[in-house]
Order: sequence, then C-alpha cells, then structure tokens
Amino acid sequence: MEETKNNPADVCEEQASETVEEKVDIEETINEETAEPETEEKISGKEKKKLKKAEAEIEKLTAELSEEQEKYMRLYAEYDNFRKRSAKEREGVYADAYCDALVQILPILDTLERAAQFSTEDAESAMAKGLELTLKSFVETMNKMGVYEIEALGKEFDPNFHNAVMHVDDESVGENVVVEVFMKGYKRGDKVLRHSMVKVAN
Repeated sequence: MEETKNNPADVCEEQASETVEEKVDIEETINEETAEPETEEKISGKEKKKLKKAEAEIEKLTAELSEEQEKYMRLYAEYDNFRKRSAKEREGVYADAYCDALVQILPILDTLERAAQFSTEDAESAMAKGLELTLKSFVETMNKMGVYEIEALGKEFDPNFHNAVMHVDDESVGENVVVEVFMKGYKRGDKVLRHSMVKVAN
C-alpha cells in the first residue's frame, strides 16, 4: 500500500514549522522596529539641540539687526530734520537779506516822489518829464520785485500796516480812519518792509 501524500502528521509538522518561522520573522521585525525609534530618538535629540542653538543664534542676530535698523532710522530722521532746518534757514536768510536790501532802496523812491511833486509847476520841462519817467520806471521795477505800496489814505487804521503818528478830531470822516499819509508804506508779499506813517481821525 502506497504512503499517503498528504499525511496529517506531516502536514501538522510542516504547519508547526512554518508557524515557528513566522514567529521568528515577526520577532525580528518587531526588534528592528523597536530598535529604529531608539536610534531616531537619539538622532532627533541631537538635532533638537542643534536646532535650539541655531534658533537662539537667529534670535540674537535678529535682535542685533533690529537694533541697528533702529539706530539707522534715528540717524536718518535726525539728518532729514537737519537738512530741512538748514534749507529753511537758508531760505529765511535769503528772504531777510532781500528785504533788507529793498528797505535801503525805499528812501530813494521817497526822494523821487518828493522831487516829482515839486516839478508839477513846470510839468512840460524836460527835467520834469525825465523825472516822471524815472519814477514810473522805478515803481514798475519794484512791482516786478514783488514790492507794492500799502494802501492807507481813506482806509481804516490797521496797526499791522500803519503807524499812527498823529490823531485828529474830524466829524466829516469815520472813526479810526486814515486821513493823511506822511510817508508811504511798502510790503513784499505778506512781509511789511515799512509801515505807513499816517494821521488818524478819532
């Protein structure tokens, strides 16, 4: 009688052998898997230290950079203020010098106007006509330079533009009105070069 191919005993023995082999494989796999995390933990621990050190260094450098940027911004602001202040001072010095020069010229204009008043008796003479043309040219030049006469006669007294040197009672005019101009005043823009010397009615 032939031996059965699939003997139950042999089958059980083979299955048991396979089970043991599988168990051994599983244990090895488990050991490998449990061993890897330990290695990873050791590596990650070192990396964490390096990372913390790098972060601290970055934080330190960032703080230094912020401090330097703040210093730069303060310095830039100070320089910008200095530049603007210097430009304004230069403009102020130029404007003051310009106005001072114009003030020195005004007496010449006063003299020409007085001379023109006295020459009205002989208005047709060559000298009178020449004086009139000179005065007209002088006034036009002053206007081109931004200098204009301050209106005073018949206007209400304004201490910002007028200098009252005499008062008079006159019922024919309103109160606080300029009735006579002794010396003309001039201004350039908003700046008064010379106040008008006037007589004011109370």
